[in-house]
Amino acid sequence: MAGSGRVRARPNILVTGTPGTGKTTTCSLLVDATQLRHINVGELVKAKNLHDGWDEEFECDIINEELVCDELEDKMEDGGYVVDYHGCDFFPEHWFDRVVVLQTDNSILHDRLTSRGYMGAKLMNNIECEIFQVLLEEARSSYAENVVVAMQSNSVEDISNNVATLAEWANNWRPDGS
Repeated sequence: MAGSGRVRARPNILVTGTPGTGKTTTCSLLVDATQLRHINVGELVKAKNLHDGWDEEFECDIINEELVCDELEDKMEDGGYVVDYHGCDFFPEHWFDRVVVLQTDNSILHDRLTSRGYMGAKLMNNIECEIFQVLLEEARSSYAENVVVAMQSNSVEDISNNVATLAEWANNWRPDGS
């Protein structure tokens, strides 16, 4: 396995959540506060064609999870990344030292998604995903309990507080877990 046996000097953080919860904003601010590097998986999929076509119903690329993992493997082994994606269960568990699930109240999320042009099945699917905490459950079933953290992301103040908390954690992180 490529990269096995390496000790990361910097942590890897996965920021996940329903579209519209503030993942990219949080990641961008966290990168500024920590000097970690940002990987937006959605942009990576588009840039490197790591997909198996287009989903007409949900108006998005059908990502090829195996290709994405192959593309990211060496970087994740080296450490120092903040990964931004709305799913999390296909990434290898050992890649991440912290998995953050951003959560947003449904009325706020509905407004954010409709302002992005989401409607119909795409809008309802994402709202239901948040109502039923699908991504939090996915994270909890895919990663160790002490790695997963749920954070509210309803306001600029929430995002600022989340970034401060995560930056403090990342800047004090040690490879041996102490």
